[in-house]
Amino acid sequence: MMTLTDTDSFVAALRAQSQRYHHQHPFHVKMNNGRLSRRQIQGWVANRFYYQENIPRKDAAILANCPDREVRRRWIQRIIDHDGTTSGGGGIEAWLRLGEAVELTREEIVDRRHLVPGVRFAVDAYVTFARTRPWVEAVASSLTELFAPDLMAERIAAFERFYPWIDRDGLAYFRARLTQARRDCEHALDVVTEHCRSTDDQERVLAALSFKCDVLWGILDAIDRAYAD
Repeated sequence: MMTLTDTDSFVAALRAQSQRYHHQHPFHVKMNNGRLSRRQIQGWVANRFYYQENIPRKDAAILANCPDREVRRRWIQRIIDHDGTTSGGGGIEAWLRLGEAVELTREEIVDRRHLVPGVRFAVDAYVTFARTRPWVEAVASSLTELFAPDLMAERIAAFERFYPWIDRDGLAYFRARLTQARRDCEHALDVVTEHCRSTDDQERVLAALSFKCDVLWGILDAIDRAYAD
């Protein structure tokens, strides 16, 4: 059992959730080993867009519930990163360019014609969690970013090695997240460790991070079933 002052054990427990992160999912393993078909890659990109376009809504919900001005000042950068500040900028636009790189049209990505019901359900549940749970728990759910930078690097290498048909310019989203995710997770980890001193608080944020891992795993389960060869 963690004590009020056992911050190191708390952080270690958060990092241990990496064992449940979606890079362990069979679909991701196949992706990184070059074993996905063109149709499967396209299905993943099209469905993952629904998650990408909902990230700013999730972060806006956290901002709306957060009473701490200093946290809000930094957290708002996440929305800027994804929405951009001008036409053609931001992570959502970068993901649309990834869609074009895997030979999808913008129209078919944006109109959600390929969206699998299980993906919609998982993403909507995540946005609802951020809107309805205490703001520190919602912040903690974002800590899957602790595990993301290494995954992004592996994904870039895998795409360049195994999927030469994908336009390399379309990988810009992943390259940007190499630095953004590190910055974001450092801030979120600072917030969580500062505001969660009791055992009960720490257990709640661990549960929040576990929930987020389930969301990401559920997204891949749904895609894997829908695009099974």
